[in-house]
Amino acid sequence: MKGVGFFRSIQMKFVLTYVLLILFAMQVISVYFVNSLEEKFVTNFKTSLQERVNLLEYNLREEMLKERNDESNTLEQDIRGILEDFSARDITEVRIVDERSRIIGTSDANNQGVVGQRMTEIAIKRALSAGATENNMFIDDRTGQRVWVLTSPILSNSEVIGAVYLIGDIETVFSQLDDINEILFSAAILALAITAILGITLARTITRPITDMRRQAVALGKGNFSRKVKVYGQDEIGELAVTFNNLTKRLQESQATTEGERRKLSSVLSHMTDGVIATDRRGRVILINEPASKMLNVSRETIISQPIVSLLNLEEDYSFDELLNEQDSVILDYSTHDRPYILRANFSVIQKETGFVNGLITVLHDITEQEKIEIERREFVTNVSHELRTPLTTMRSYLEALADGAWQDPDIAPNFLDVAQTETERMIRLVNDLLQLSKFDSREYNLTKKDTDFIEFFNKIIDRFEMTKSQEVTFRRKLPRYPIYVTIDQDKLTQVIDNIISNALKYSPEGGLVSFKVEEHGDTIQISVSDQGMGIPKKSLERIFERFYRVDRARSRKMGGTGLGLAIAKELIGAHDGHIWAKSVEGKGTTIFFTLPADLSEEDDWV
Repeated sequence: MKGVGFFRSIQMKFVLTYVLLILFAMQVISVYFVNSLEEKFVTNFKTSLQERVNLLEYNLREEMLKERNDESNTLEQDIRGILEDFSARDITEVRIVDERSRIIGTSDANNQGVVGQRMTEIAIKRALSAGATENNMFIDDRTGQRVWVLTSPILSNSEVIGAVYLIGDIETVFSQLDDINEILFSAAILALAITAILGITLARTITRPITDMRRQAVALGKGNFSRKVKVYGQDEIGELAVTFNNLTKRLQESQATTEGERRKLSSVLSHMTDGVIATDRRGRVILINEPASKMLNVSRETIISQPIVSLLNLEEDYSFDELLNEQDSVILDYSTHDRPYILRANFSVIQKETGFVNGLITVLHDITEQEKIEIERREFVTNVSHELRTPLTTMRSYLEALADGAWQDPDIAPNFLDVAQTETERMIRLVNDLLQLSKFDSREYNLTKKDTDFIEFFNKIIDRFEMTKSQEVTFRRKLPRYPIYVTIDQDKLTQVIDNIISNALKYSPEGGLVSFKVEEHGDTIQISVSDQGMGIPKKSLERIFERFYRVDRARSRKMGGTGLGLAIAKELIGAHDGHIWAKSVEGKGTTIFFTLPADLSEEDDWV
């Protein structure tokens, strides 16, 4: 989980809110204070100048009504003297105008040239004509500063005898206000800094437990239940911290219980020989164990979220809703031409107590071997019945003929008895082979093994067949000229080699060649017997060691075979820890191979 930055933390939000509230309050107070102070300063400035103008008007009225002679000063001189005493720091200029709008005096010593000139300002005209007093504030174009202009009439018995035109320097008032604003701004900055520090300190006392709980929540999300939230007080946040610690403990206990159950379930699913598939309520796969993925030859990662009807190739036969209601097992046949493969699927619905369907559990059983055993059992019964029925039917026919009087015919009777004897011996061989295979199946046979020079042993068997063979068949031996010792049951292995050589002779044509070969391969020897007979089709090559299997049933039965010889040979070679197989080319012959463990170490020379 990504950490929360300081500027996005609750601490920053708390401090920012606190500072903004203080700033807003200070702003409101400052605006109200500055506006009130400005209004007060301006009012005092105007009142002060108005009072001084009233006093000036009184003095001017006395001078303007005073009678003058040739020896007395002129009106302009007297007014100039009054204005010199009237000059002040807040007053830029004062002009005195008579009733004819002529300037008769100015307080600006550098601007005495305007005396005698007429003023055309509208305010002067209003003051002289109507006796109106006006004051205005504007920006001086020359200095760019604010000035206050007061126009006041000079009255004598309600008659206007002149006017006062005063230009006040009100910029000094606003300069004082600017100084006060700077002081207020500096104080506000200082107050905000102190407020921010206090806010951060206060926020930490509140947000520290919350931060600890956030860290604990992150640790819980990662599965770490060892952390505890520190309790800083007994307030609501302290109670929340205590509750959070209790919740952590409960979660740890629940997680341990859940993990234990999960491990049990995982162990059960992993060690089950049956495949298990679980789906959600829409029929999509959410779980599959290893045996199931192997049975279906799929990857667990790729089939998650796939529909189960698609996974089991049941789209044409079932829908998911039909599988929910399926009570019987469903047979899944994935057999190919070369390999049988059959599964049985049992379905179980996952339901809540309310009946709501949460999903489906499918259990897969591999019943291929059971089906193969059942098929082999049926074939075995069929083959045994057929093998016994054929000689019994023949014997019954011949015995019935003998019973009907054929025994008295000296030409026919011996042939009938010979056939009956041959079929009887064939049935005896068949029963003996079946009994021997039965012992192999039940492991009720014992091998009497002893060390044997296999080369000498093999040569003796070949010599016996070479002496008794009736066909014109050539034997060729490729055997080592030194002894090779093996630990074998000579009787059982003689039976195996007899069967292999007998088959080679049966299927060899006149003038054919039977080859015998022994080769060393590591700690084993490989024995092979080859003929030049008709050969075995490739599709039948792997089945010739099955019980009762015949490539050509008619010819095999005619030659007296039971179809069990190679099956017995396979069992006996396996009992000697060896392996047997065949190679063949149709029309060119067949080679039977088998291996035996051998002691190929050189013998020590003893003196």
